[in-house]
Amino acid sequence: MTKRKVLVTGFEPFGGEALNPSALILEQLAQPEAQSRLHQAGVVLVTQKLPVVRRSAIEQCIVAIEKYLPDMVIMLGQAGGRPAISFEKVAINLDDFRIEDNAGNQPVDEPVVTDGPAAYFTTMPVKAMVQAVNGVGVPAEISYSAGTFVCNHLFYGVMHYLAQFNRNLSRSEQSDLHIRADFVHVPFLPEQTMGDGHKPSLTLTQMTEGICAAIVCAAVTGDDIRSQGGNLH
Repeated sequence: MTKRKVLVTGFEPFGGEALNPSALILEQLAQPEAQSRLHQAGVVLVTQKLPVVRRSAIEQCIVAIEKYLPDMVIMLGQAGGRPAISFEKVAINLDDFRIEDNAGNQPVDEPVVTDGPAAYFTTMPVKAMVQAVNGVGVPAEISYSAGTFVCNHLFYGVMHYLAQFNRNLSRSEQSDLHIRADFVHVPFLPEQTMGDGHKPSLTLTQMTEGICAAIVCAAVTGDDIRSQGGNLH
């Protein structure tokens, strides 16, 4: 069985929250049950917690990529208010922070990368991953907007870096590594919605189960499946 190394990142809490489910998922993925399941699927997992800080999030993720040289990078982040695990389809070259990041940065209509392309599409089989997550009973969906805060900032910055990294590797006869990446938003935890029963949430167990299913799917899937997944608005 071919081994696939997967780097999964999560964020620290932000915006006054006491916790961030994306970071807690990293801890759960390190537990024996999740590790056993991933190992059986040929996945070698490495994780990295990132700051909710412009520039620093990208820089620290790139350091982890260069350290581990993974086959795939799955970046996790919190999207309070969403009802399902959301697999992002596109990253845009725009920073427009509605709130300050954890270092007080609040750019308005600035590019993530000066003179970079307008957008990058994910290089992972996100429709197949959504199908796999739904298959274990966890709500999942395709998203066509990762926002304009640090989540999209990280997604775009990493995709921009990998576009150059993979291009340089393709010129080398010494490596066949081609790193794929996607950003995945997860909902609030139930304890984050206390006092507001109208906000959707998923348990940490559900989220971890869903992310495990997505990782396993990505490890064995090349081209994405063809299925309807777009939005009308």
